[in-house]
Amino acid sequence: MLKRLFAVVVIAGLCLPAIAVERRHGILVGEITKLDSATKTAVVKIGDGTEHTFHFVERTTVHGTTESAEDAFHGLKEGSKVAVHYSAKGSEATAEEVDHIGEGGLKSTQATVVHIDRGAKTLAVQTEDGTKETYHLTDRAAREAGKDIAEASEKSAKVTVYYTEDAGHKVAHFFEKAI
Repeated sequence: MLKRLFAVVVIAGLCLPAIAVERRHGILVGEITKLDSATKTAVVKIGDGTEHTFHFVERTTVHGTTESAEDAFHGLKEGSKVAVHYSAKGSEATAEEVDHIGEGGLKSTQATVVHIDRGAKTLAVQTEDGTKETYHLTDRAAREAGKDIAEASEKSAKVTVYYTEDAGHKVAHFFEKAI
């Protein structure tokens, strides 16, 4: 009886790491190097040269393209600059939201953070020429973007803001610490 109990405890202990795979979330900015319609995957090369594979699923949304949502990639093409909001479990990453950056997509600018108000969903920045601008944050941006900006340094952090313009207002989809 004691041997069986010991065996069950050992087996359970060995199985726990397999069960405890943590789900991760993040944003990566890069260029699409490969699209595979058969597997519905996109390979994105980021600034440090590494490539990441993302699975497109039915719930994946794409912003900044004018193409039909009929195709799995919603008009994205190899060579497109994108920001991929993803979730990953183990080694498999799923594109939850993809923002096309550049012509016809999100615009970007570099600035210094003056104030972040996640509750009011606003981001106040000062551009290099001294102009102060306020961006409205999308729900996702208010919740997730800029997490790499420490609270103590958020008023002086240099950031890249990715935004669209809607009815005369600048809407920040996300922002990240400038490199």
